Amino acid sequence: MNWKKVIEFAEAGNPEPPRRVEKTEEEWREKLTEHQFRITRKHGTEQPFSGEYCEAHEPGLYACVCCGTHLFDSTGKFESRSGWPSFTEPVNENAVQYKADRSHGMHRIEILCNVCDAHLGHVFPDGPEPTGLRYCVNSASLELVKSAEEA
Repeated sequence: MNWKKVIEFAEAGNPEPPRRVEKTEEEWREKLTEHQFRITRKHGTEQPFSGEYCEAHEPGLYACVCCGTHLFDSTGKFESRSGWPSFTEPVNENAVQYKADRSHGMHRIEILCNVCDAHLGHVFPDGPEPTGLRYCVNSASLELVKSAEEA
């Protein structure tokens, strides 16, 4: 994955998801905490440095809190000092979808779970090698799964 590919996905369409999970707003409210619902379903943002996984370094996979889709591997997590958990790439090209976000007078690329459309955060072209990307993710949209067997 690289910035050019991210832009292509955001402008021309995202990869086909491995599956789809769709629920009503009421069903999401029943499943999620109010905080998780605000972040994932209403496109909210956590306060910087407040999220559970901001400084976590445990090995495992980070899954979507809404649908359980594996999104990021802890081996790609790095300290960005941005205030949010940051990753260099998703576990699979079709795990994340990309959407142009022109809110708040900025031009950014929003990232969402490609399976259930949960808002995750944003991706930026200022990360470390090998991708040069920084997937800046809200902790409330994630769940750490210790190993593939526990997923």
